[in-house]
Amino acid sequence: MTEETTSPTTMDYGIESASGAHFSGLLPDGLLNPSTSSPSSLPSLSSAPTGDSSAPPKQPFVIGVSGGTASGKTTVCDMIIQQLHDHRVVLVNQDSFYRGLTDEELKHVHEYNFDHPDAFDTEQLLECVGKLKSGQSVHVPIYDFKKHQRCSDSFRQVNASDVIILEGILVFHDQRVRNLMNMKIFVDADADVRLARRLRRDTVERNRDIHSVLEQYSKFVKPAFDDFILPSKKYADVIIPRGGENHVAIDLIVQHIRTKLGQHNLCKIYPNLNVIHSTFQIRGMHTLIRDREISKHDFAFYSDRLIRLVVEHGLGYLPFTEKQVITPTGSMYTGVNFCKKLCGVSIIRSGESMENALRACCKGIKIGKILIHRSGDNGKQLIYEKLPKDIPERHVLLMDPVLATGNSAMKAIELLIQKGVPESQIIFLNLISAPEGIHCVCKRFPYIKIVTSEIDAAVDEEFRVIPGLGDFGDRYFGTDDYRLTVEDGEPLRN
Repeated sequence: MTEETTSPTTMDYGIESASGAHFSGLLPDGLLNPSTSSPSSLPSLSSAPTGDSSAPPKQPFVIGVSGGTASGKTTVCDMIIQQLHDHRVVLVNQDSFYRGLTDEELKHVHEYNFDHPDAFDTEQLLECVGKLKSGQSVHVPIYDFKKHQRCSDSFRQVNASDVIILEGILVFHDQRVRNLMNMKIFVDADADVRLARRLRRDTVERNRDIHSVLEQYSKFVKPAFDDFILPSKKYADVIIPRGGENHVAIDLIVQHIRTKLGQHNLCKIYPNLNVIHSTFQIRGMHTLIRDREISKHDFAFYSDRLIRLVVEHGLGYLPFTEKQVITPTGSMYTGVNFCKKLCGVSIIRSGESMENALRACCKGIKIGKILIHRSGDNGKQLIYEKLPKDIPERHVLLMDPVLATGNSAMKAIELLIQKGVPESQIIFLNLISAPEGIHCVCKRFPYIKIVTSEIDAAVDEEFRVIPGLGDFGDRYFGTDDYRLTVEDGEPLRN
């Protein structure tokens, strides 16, 4: 999470906070100071190597939400964001792209038409949405509605996301902006209702008198609605009468978005790849363990929570048999019986961090170990292995928190198969996976199952997963100053 380097008061930025960019309803994007942060210092998904040119990056779903003033656009956007809780969503408001007024315009600010298309910097809006669609982070300006200027010393960082919602009264006016959208929603409301809402908002929230509000409405707002906003209604794919009160329409829209987003692209290619269902809790824990400033204790704590979820999910793919039991009420309950012949195998040493979660889920489970090095002894990758003697008869839960290049996983799976374990009886558990490792393992072993909690962007030239979480073993065990092993078949680096 970015650090707020400016400290505007609530009164000063009351309007901006409502029209700024937000991250999936979880945490607001922080304010950044251009002097301390630059786009070049931020990781960009579009600049990271993809590893497989045949697999295009996942495209975000862009939604345009338009409608007259006080029609309920913001309420509709908030409801969509809340219902899309398992996807990353950003809201970008057109009001952030108002042009700063000149000295001459400031002298006659009451004569300036803020509802005219020329009041917005459409070129910068196009650039912003274009970068977000390509997977880049952007800096969204902050507009000071009291000074009628953009803040020169701060902006909002907006990160690439699954869904981009572009909201504003004139987002349908320019064809170039419309062409960026996958769905266009027009929020419709009765003119009297909109006027009543605007009167209440401007008098209560903005301390304006009724006379000035009515004068501005009749002089600029209503003519702009008739000339620019209402004609753009014909471009809408969906028209929502009554705005946020229309729960049925919003539910249908959310269902359509979910269908379009679907699974991760790699899950469509490899049916044996399984990504656990994402929630705010899971994304929040990923945010914590990926933060380089987190303490060792907190890193281990939240890693353990994530590991437990991955292990539980992986156990769900084991075979089962039906079992009936009698409950304390004397009733019959038909359930399932756990798979009995299990064992865990950890890839030393990061994989050992996953052993406690497995033991907590499977009482008395046997756990084997494999140590792999890129160079190894006399050029061999395998350095050490200790596995149960009856491992061919067992379903194996192979554990390593990070799947990067896939070298270690490939060697470990080859060893298990050599020991007589059927490929279909191996479940590979990890916290994060890189596309390169997924391609490598799934192509070579199409019958094993991979269970992960997130798929990252890529592996860089130094064999690090990007954005990644660093060397998991060193961070988990607190040995950052002394590297004992390797991560996923590649030498560790300080």
